[in-house]
Amino acid sequence: MKKKTHPATTSKRAAKAAKSKAPTGPLTFLVVGAGGRGFAYANLALKMPTLAKVVAVAEPRDFHREKMVRKHGIAPELVFRDWRDAAKRGRVADAVAICTQDAKHEECVMAFAKLGYHILLEKPMAPTAAACRRIVDEVRKYGKTFAVCHVLRYTPYTRAVKALVDSGRIGDVVSVDHVEPVGFWHQAHSYVRGNWRNEKESSFMLLAKSCHDIDWLSYIVGRRCLRVSSFGSLYYFKPENRPEGASDRCMDCALSKKCPYSAKEFYFRKLRNKELCWPLDVVDPTFRRANLAKALREGPYGRCVFACDNDVVDHQVVNLEYEGGATASFTMTAFNKGGGRMTRIFGTRGTIESDDSSVIRVYDFLTRKTETIDTKASGADMDGGHGGGDGGLLRAFCRAIVEGRPELIVSGTDATIESHLTTFAAEKARRTGRVVKMGHTP
Repeated sequence: MKKKTHPATTSKRAAKAAKSKAPTGPLTFLVVGAGGRGFAYANLALKMPTLAKVVAVAEPRDFHREKMVRKHGIAPELVFRDWRDAAKRGRVADAVAICTQDAKHEECVMAFAKLGYHILLEKPMAPTAAACRRIVDEVRKYGKTFAVCHVLRYTPYTRAVKALVDSGRIGDVVSVDHVEPVGFWHQAHSYVRGNWRNEKESSFMLLAKSCHDIDWLSYIVGRRCLRVSSFGSLYYFKPENRPEGASDRCMDCALSKKCPYSAKEFYFRKLRNKELCWPLDVVDPTFRRANLAKALREGPYGRCVFACDNDVVDHQVVNLEYEGGATASFTMTAFNKGGGRMTRIFGTRGTIESDDSSVIRVYDFLTRKTETIDTKASGADMDGGHGGGDGGLLRAFCRAIVEGRPELIVSGTDATIESHLTTFAAEKARRTGRVVKMGHTP
């Protein structure tokens, strides 16, 4: 069966116009939100100085804002506590990287799109389908380069898998089995104690964490999703599973040595091992023992995982049917050690398998031989997190603008709205207990 691809989002005429107006030097950035994701993209800009340069920042927290200023030598007049103040100044850079909390994305996009910024938007686009549509409509109106940070599309691993599938190496894709092992500690950090624990304050789990994976499946299969079903719940991290004798906070808990979710044991081990990065920097960006102890005694990350205000699911399965009859199953689960995604792609002439989103095994039905491809050893660029996807995204975004090559953006408006709407449909299916048909009105 011949595979269907999504339509191109930019015409040749638009590409020519973009090239004629492209910056002559590195693309300059305003970073809105200097937390983990904002700092990660800014740090990558230092590794590719001919392509990107951070010249402005908007961040309400003093420590994070000042850290960004020092790291990038940002001029005082381009340092803002509030993104609205940055917007009032007009366009101070070529592009804006919007890395705020999810609920603020729509308002930021509306403001900066009108000012003529190219926009790099952290995923997910927004907490509702309506807001996602409004964002797409707005950025289409102004015609600037827009990319959502679906970084999994930009990894060397994904490029290799996509090339294998599109070449027909395993025939037609019939079904895919894809697993995201979130990890017991990551679930506890981000989705029980952290910023994405509560739907009213952020969004539902599938959107916050796994819209990456629903998007990845759409990209690899290369066909529109027609129907979805889903099941899942908050199984374990709730008060009724609290062990007898457990304290409200891990610093005072007699069970800390016996509990795999102890914040005291987890974060202090990171500090002792000098793992001075995420997720420790979220709890204490100073990396000082006294400050970490204070944060765990007083802040959200020191709470017992059975005594938090979390309500997002800790496990979920999604079944998807695509045009032509191909299917995929996706599993997100907290209950594992974490690590790379595990994927099995079943075709009419062979299979593709990976247990770590790095090493690919391709089995050919005709020759009955297996080829192993190590994408980490291939010499491909692995800058940044997510298996090199962070660096791959930033590099593609900058080159698309500077070189006038919009085709380098593979997570633009059409692709992103499609996969976001699929994610919303999957969550609706989980909540209603029924199969949901896709409307396909991007």
